[in-house]
Amino acid sequence: MKPRISVITLGVADLERSLSFYRDGLGLVTKGIVGREFEHGAVAFFDLSGGLKLAIWAQDDISYDTGLPKHPVSSTAVTIGHNVLRRQDVDETMDMAQRAGAEIIKAPQDTFYGGYAGYFRDPDGHLWEIVWNPQMLPEGN
Repeated sequence: MKPRISVITLGVADLERSLSFYRDGLGLVTKGIVGREFEHGAVAFFDLSGGLKLAIWAQDDISYDTGLPKHPVSSTAVTIGHNVLRRQDVDETMDMAQRAGAEIIKAPQDTFYGGYAGYFRDPDGHLWEIVWNPQMLPEGN
């Protein structure tokens, strides 16, 4: 398999609430909810770096589409890492997330590898790590 992951989809309980969290609270770019004309099709996409997209889709609709039963989100099953350019960006991003309604799981602190990082959980329980790693700085500004 060639690594061509282009979309990461998060199952959410309330599409409007999650749209507000990611768009209004975190400032991610989106065209809003699309696909409302299709039963089980309403979804929102956010532009990330390198052409990657973050999608939010109702858990009920994912369950319908896959045929799998819906289960609660496990915050320790997957983490989403957001690397920042400057150490102080970790604190700023964590503050922004908290103001948007995120739960701070681990306040930013020095890491064992010489970086600085913290964790927050979005309103649906998805775990994000905000990290400044001097060995893996993101490209651009």
